[in-house]
Amino acid sequence: MSHSKVSRRGVIKTGMVASAGLALPQYLRADSHTGFTNAPGDSEVVLGFNVPQTGPYADEGADELRAYELAVEHLNGGGDGGMLSTFSSKALDGTGILGREVKYVTGDTQTKSDAARASARSMIEKDGAIMITGGSSSGVAVAVQALCQEAGIIFMAGLTHSNDTTGKDRRANGFRHFFNSYMSGAALAPVLAANYGTERKAYHLTADYNWGYTTEEAVRSSTEAMGWETVNAVKTPLTQTDFSSYIAPVLNSGADVLVLNHYGGNMVNSLTNAVQFGLREAEANGQNFEIVVPLYSRLMAKGAGANVSGIFGSTNWHWSLQDAGSQAFVQSFGTKYGFPPSQAAHTTYVQTLLYADAVTRAGSFNPCAVAEALEDFEFDGLGNGPTLYRGADHQCFKDVLVVKGKENPENEFDLLEIVEVTPVDQVTYAPDHPQFAGGELGACNPGA
Repeated sequence: MSHSKVSRRGVIKTGMVASAGLALPQYLRADSHTGFTNAPGDSEVVLGFNVPQTGPYADEGADELRAYELAVEHLNGGGDGGMLSTFSSKALDGTGILGREVKYVTGDTQTKSDAARASARSMIEKDGAIMITGGSSSGVAVAVQALCQEAGIIFMAGLTHSNDTTGKDRRANGFRHFFNSYMSGAALAPVLAANYGTERKAYHLTADYNWGYTTEEAVRSSTEAMGWETVNAVKTPLTQTDFSSYIAPVLNSGADVLVLNHYGGNMVNSLTNAVQFGLREAEANGQNFEIVVPLYSRLMAKGAGANVSGIFGSTNWHWSLQDAGSQAFVQSFGTKYGFPPSQAAHTTYVQTLLYADAVTRAGSFNPCAVAEALEDFEFDGLGNGPTLYRGADHQCFKDVLVVKGKENPENEFDLLEIVEVTPVDQVTYAPDHPQFAGGELGACNPGA
């Protein structure tokens, strides 16, 4: 039977409530638009954008939302079309998704798993969202991905870097375009060895949640394999704003490298405290003391200012890339908002296009048809070169960027420089790699 509702944006939503009695072959038909959760009506389809609008990752969330709005504009035929013109798949034509105008609702994850699940559930149950995407925390991603699996909704993960998202907590209804902790370690270690040598002693400060744990594990594993020693690893609360008490013991620890497994506002604050304590001018074990930030973003670099100068890290994407897709996106985003996009913006824009493309190629909004279209899908034209969405774990594989803070930036956006484009082969691993062990995709759930 049909139903209508008013979204939080005041737009009337009309769709179909699927009958629980539909037989299995019906909802698996490629041309079927009923028999699954939030099957859309004939005129529009609703997507749910769940981003941190408050909390330590709010800057990333704001940029994610900008990118989502741009993606919807392009899918509906507005603007210059952005990456629709460079995407190797030519299924999307600017007429929405399968002829339906794309609408969206938003939620605030607050960078808290419970809040993120609550806002996602509301978008699914009250607003009729057929796909949920977003987030800038792996704890949030894992929680919302599990919810979407239960509800029969596709989850296109936003900015989530923990191995767990496509490791022990992988789900058949979830897909990740963003790179992960293992890839950061694999890309960073050779660069750190070349610049700092193989006889180093590292001290880790680690955000106390699953992203921090897997990032520490990945960086430790990669650096210890090349000869580094880990002298200490200390967990810090995600809510911490002053890291002075954690930085103070570092200089007397015997370490000569500080690894900040922190992201967003946490990294800005911990790096600022480290500089205030004189670590950048210090010497230890006869060597200059160094700081490493495994996961970087332009927004973090902007927040930390001159403190990032010369500090190595990795990133998923950067606006200075010269491939056609990246430059098309930078042009579109810059024209609309007046500044270049972050990696968070790139990730969420691409995820929205990839979902819309998979629906179009499948000829169905059925999440199982969409999942099948995404699994082992190879594409190009969306930045980072040729990319594979691996079917075994729903993880994207593409080139990874090693960057460092610029010594003499030309403007407030010119803060990071790419020092190496690590080829995809160097960061590829087996689905059952020990850092990803214990997870099973299970079966796709179409829901209703």
